Amino acid sequence: MTLFRVGDYTGPIMKTWIPKPEELNKKWYLVDAKGKVLGRLASRIAAIIRGKTKPSYTPHLDTGDFVVVINAAQIKLTGKKFTDKVYYHHTLWPGGLRSTTPEKMMAKFPERVLELAVKRMLPNTPLGRKMFKKVKIYPGPDHPHKAQEPEPLELN
Repeated sequence: MTLFRVGDYTGPIMKTWIPKPEELNKKWYLVDAKGKVLGRLASRIAAIIRGKTKPSYTPHLDTGDFVVVINAAQIKLTGKKFTDKVYYHHTLWPGGLRSTTPEKMMAKFPERVLELAVKRMLPNTPLGRKMFKKVKIYPGPDHPHKAQEPEPLELN
């Protein structure tokens, strides 16, 4: 124990343990989105890929795990959100504001609704963009990550 003197205080220095990137072990989880509510599922996935479910969570490090989501085409939205919710994006041209509903988006790109929900729950920083690469979303029951042996994860 090291003694430290600052002003009138003389006492031990408490060291905080911060995990190093090579000490972190990343796990793979498999989530079945069939019949799950969009927002609740997205918030649980965001917490897992961010690392908030682990005791080694550190805000400035990527401590999270990988998540493979299957059956993303079968998620549910509560109330009238399926037809009334609107997603906006801008083309960066004058008059280029575009809008679409989850109903139209699910018809063309069924996984994109869940992708947007998870992406918008992560920090809008380079670290958040790195974390988002750890979620793999597929509209059907098949996925190419069998070699990683993802553990099934039941989200209630």
